[in-house]
Order: sequence, then C-alpha cells, then structure tokens
Amino acid sequence: MTRPSNHSHALLSISVCVVIAVVWKFIPNPAVAVAIAVLPLGLLFVLSQTFWFVTFFVLFSFFRIHEVVPVLYPLKIPLMLSLGALSALLWHSVISRELKIYWHRSLTWLALFWGLVILGVVFASNRPIALEYFKNMYWKIIVMTLAITWLLDGTKNLARISLLITLSGLLVGCVALFNSINGIGLVEGSRVTIGRDFGSMLGDPNDLALVLMFPLAFSVSLVTTRSLPISLRVIGAFTSVILLFAVIATQSRGGLLGAMAVFGVYAYKLIKSKTLFFSVGAIAAAVLYAAAGISGRASGGASEAGVDASAMGRLYAWEAAFKMSLDNPLTGVGLDNFYFNYYYYSSHWDGLNHAVHSTWFGVLAETGILGLTVFICFIGSLIITAKNTLKTLESKPSYYDKYLTASANAVYTGLIGTIVSGTFLTQGFNWPIYILAALTIAVANITQNACQNENAE
Repeated sequence: MTRPSNHSHALLSISVCVVIAVVWKFIPNPAVAVAIAVLPLGLLFVLSQTFWFVTFFVLFSFFRIHEVVPVLYPLKIPLMLSLGALSALLWHSVISRELKIYWHRSLTWLALFWGLVILGVVFASNRPIALEYFKNMYWKIIVMTLAITWLLDGTKNLARISLLITLSGLLVGCVALFNSINGIGLVEGSRVTIGRDFGSMLGDPNDLALVLMFPLAFSVSLVTTRSLPISLRVIGAFTSVILLFAVIATQSRGGLLGAMAVFGVYAYKLIKSKTLFFSVGAIAAAVLYAAAGISGRASGGASEAGVDASAMGRLYAWEAAFKMSLDNPLTGVGLDNFYFNYYYYSSHWDGLNHAVHSTWFGVLAETGILGLTVFICFIGSLIITAKNTLKTLESKPSYYDKYLTASANAVYTGLIGTIVSGTFLTQGFNWPIYILAALTIAVANITQNACQNENAE
C-alpha cells in the first residue's frame, strides 16, 4: 500500500476548502473553521496508515481486546477504527485508486458463498434477526476480508500482522489464565471465560477456545521457523505455552481438537518416523484430555452414563440442522437463525433453544445444502492454495523471505486446525476462517510475485 499521492493531497485540500466555505455560511465561528482546517492532518494520517487501521480493527473485533481489557471499553475503539479503516478504504479504492485489486479463484468461491448468505438473509425465517447479525457483524467481515487480501502486498506487512495476531493471543491467554486461577467468571465451576459478567462474546468457553486456538498456529510457526530471530522464537514459544494452557482451561473439546491438529501438523513435518509420530500423538491426546479435566465437567463429564448430555445435545442440534436444510435446501433458515428455529426442528425439546456447536452443521442449517456445498469448495480451494504455496517456498527455502515461509506455515496449519475444531465450534460466520482466507490468498499472491521475479532474473 503506497502513501497518498500528490493528486490525492490536492483532492483532499479542495474538498476541505469547500467544506469550510459551506460550514462558514451557516456557522461563522472561527473555532469551527480552525477545527475543519486541522481536519486534513487527521485525514492524511488515516489515509497513510490504512493498513494499521484495518489490522487493529480486525484484532479488536475478533479478539475483543476492549472486553479483555475492560478499561478500554468506554473508549469505543472498534468504532473509531472502523470509521478510519472504512474511510481510508473508500478513498483508496474509489478516489485515489491506489489500492491494488486482484482476484483469486478462492475469492470466487467466497463471493458465491457471500451471495448465498445475502440471499438467505432476504428469505430468512426470521428476517430481523438475520438483518441484525448482518448489519452488526457480517458485512464488516466481508469488507475487511477483502481489505486484508489486497492490503498485504509485501512480506513486511505480512510479518507485522502475524506478530500482532500472536501478541493478541498472548494477551487473551494471560487474562484467561488469570481468571482461571482466581475463579473469575467460571462456567460449571471449572470452565474459564472472559467478560461473562457484562455479556462479552468470550463469556462462552467454546467461543473463548476458538479465539485462543486461532493465534496458536502463528505462535508455533514462530518457534519452528529456525531462520527467524531468537527473540521472535522465544515470544512464539512463550505464547504457545500460554495459549495451550488457556485452551485447556476452557475444557472445550473443539478447542483441544484444534490445538492438537495445529501441533500435529508441525510435528508431522519434524518427526521423520511416522510410527513415533502416531505414538506420541496418542499419548499427547490422552494427557491433554486428562489435563483439561473434561471427564470432570458438569456437562459432558464422566459422571454422566452412556453418551453424555453435552454430546447428546450436539446430536439433537445437528439433527435439527439437517432438518432445516431439507426444508430450505437453497437458502437455509437464514443468518443467525438456527437458535431461533431450534424448537421447530428438534426431536428433543428440553425447554431451551440450543446453539448448533458445529461449523459444518451451522452452515448447512443457515445457508442450506447449496451453501454448505459452496462453503466446502471454498475451504478446499484454500487448502489447495496453501499447500501449493508451501511447495513453492520449500522448493528453494533460501531464496524466499523467512517471514513469508513462517506466515505460509501458520495459515496452512491454522486452516487445518479450523477444519478439525469445526466439528464442535461454530466458525462459519465468525472471523477466523475469513482472516485465514485473506492471509492464505495474500501469501499465495506474494509468493507468486516473488517466484516471477526469480524467473525474470
């Protein structure tokens, strides 16, 4: 992303002069004129720092940093960041045209899925609920996914966003462990949460596990990329330990599965003996399960005979999701509508609506059979893209930038972890998949450009 050109400065100056003239006509106050005159400095700062505004908006929105650190909550930081990010993106894409826009086959599948989601909003069984979620969350995900994809045009910004994701995860992990140690906001007496007392999204242990699991792929990548500076590898190692213990503290099955998948992908590359790999993996899985204390959970613990209540609740929810898709195969019941339709489709009513607790069944219920098909094709396209990128980077490891290699490993491992954890965590309409999609495409584009430069030489 280049800095605003002289042409952009001229347009901005003319615009400000016009605004001052118009405002002066109605409010002839020198203080107002001075405030408007100073405004261009702020606007120029926003336009020159578009990457940072977009990045911090995504980090605050996904990691809920203003809820993790409650003192920041009254400052409305996500709102200010969104205004700056959207203004800068609009300027660079429509007026100055300095945002370099390109297309990728994965974006085609993603655009098709977005189209089906929007169609599902129109035909939702409870349209106000679907519209509310779209206005509050999903349209931001769409815009910022494209913004990240096109803003990351070099390894420098790629390294920055990867490190910031790691550090954000470290912050959330430390707060989660602090709450766990001090018994703050525990669910079922043992499962850690953050901000449950004021209704934070992280007040659900499964959602917290999702947020903790996402940066794990990036922190482990820092550790395993030997060419990186030792300081970054130490940060990666410390963060990985914190995140693993924090995921364990949530006692989330999906979170544990995702964490095991992340470590498993890296271990598979490092351990040459596959017999040793599977043996170590089995032992590690048993240790993690015991350490998490899942057998002692109030729901889903060993005290429940047969198939536990937590597992049965998911099976009932998945059955309801399947029935919803049969009734609405092309559009589903609509965005964020599973919960409100549970009563009508569940074969087991216990007096409460329930969440679907599955990425795949959630997409199936809310976008229909067609939506799930396109979503799977989208995920498959990302996996193929990530694997091809890694093959290119591994063909000449000394030629390509070390931060590019670390980021490529992180997004591929993150995708695998997301797919595995998607069995128990609802991620179809939340940030992680879309951030990973943007990073996967950006890494592939940067790698392709580097490869072309190599061939030109």
